[in-house]
Amino acid sequence: MSDTCLFCRIARHQIPAHVVHEDDELLAFLDIQPVRPGHVLVIPKQHYPYFEDLPAELAGRILALGQQLAHVMKALYRVERVGFMFTGIHVAHAHAHLVPMHHPQDITSTQYIAQKDLQFVMPPQCPADQLAGTAAQLRLALAGRGSDSGV
Repeated sequence: MSDTCLFCRIARHQIPAHVVHEDDELLAFLDIQPVRPGHVLVIPKQHYPYFEDLPAELAGRILALGQQLAHVMKALYRVERVGFMFTGIHVAHAHAHLVPMHHPQDITSTQYIAQKDLQFVMPPQCPADQLAGTAAQLRLALAGRGSDSGV
């Protein structure tokens, strides 16, 4: 783990996070600037700068947890689709985003936007009490999936 990496510090519980799932290798927590309510980040606890650096087995565990969370999110947020992507834009620590998609533009590429030179801003930070409620709801739903978890 890195002493300066934000996500390593979250994995060590040096920085608070609204945790949805934690095991020996993975940590899933709410993004504090969510695209949509329930926007979750899944990280390996060990530091890997980019997703292509992840051992295949660990990447598979992240995907499996993402699939479990997607089932839960579809039911909780009544959405047809949950976006799953590795981006690594802001923090150089491999991480996956899961976003309940209420609209196709929730995670679209700018390649599909007709207007050029758009200005993007960070979404507003979600209030901590709202994040705490969302995390509790997701943990409860994830726990309710029981033995079919596979993670």
